[in-house]
Amino acid sequence: MTPFGIVYTLHVIAALVWVGGMFFAWMVLRPAAMKTLEGPARLKLWVEVFQGFFRWVWIAVVLLPISGVGMIHLQFAGFEAAPRYVQVMMGLYVVMTALFIRIQALMLPELRTAVAAQDWPTGAAVLGKIRRLVGINLVVGLVLVAIAAARPMF
Repeated sequence: MTPFGIVYTLHVIAALVWVGGMFFAWMVLRPAAMKTLEGPARLKLWVEVFQGFFRWVWIAVVLLPISGVGMIHLQFAGFEAAPRYVQVMMGLYVVMTALFIRIQALMLPELRTAVAAQDWPTGAAVLGKIRRLVGINLVVGLVLVAIAAARPMF
């Protein structure tokens, strides 16, 4: 495998972990949890899910720009020669990372505190805010993937 192939493969896997994880959580896990679990159990589940999933997201957050910059240098000989779609993808990555850090640093601690105190109404409200931001991030991630997939057309 070529150096570009290795870097590209790592990049795609990191993107799949992050965007695919959000898709699974939003489209599969959330509806199943709503149907089968009462509020307190559902909130406890999400605290654990976020804790485990966010470890993987942090790996993606670190790996994506490293591999992205590597691909830029291997394929385009630097940022100056990179096409516009690469710049758009970098901007969307920044948006996704900012939303993720907002959830991780500001909202998740609030959810953990509410669950630990068994303050279910507050926990539900915080989870609702997290759900909306994850939904926004999922849409941004899907747009980013679509841009990457359609890149020869740009």
